[in-house]
Amino acid sequence: MGKKKDEKEMVLCPVGRFFVDLEKVCTKKSKFFEHLTGSRVEFLKAIRSLVDEKIEDLEKKGPAKARKKVTKIKVE
Repeated sequence: MGKKKDEKEMVLCPVGRFFVDLEKVCTKKSKFFEHLTGSRVEFLKAIRSLVDEKIEDLEKKGPAKARKKVTKIKVE
């Protein structure tokens, strides 16, 4: 199976690739597809909760402290 020149190759994370491949073989009316769709939503909600927690942690810490300036030292 050769690819056409104008076809673009898409790179997905393994989880995303899994869902894309399963959608190709599933009928959208099956119970399996309903569960799969629900699991995608739950997976994204889990990611959102992690991002929200990180945002809260960063807001509690306040602005980042200024970094010390680096001094270049000449070594002989």
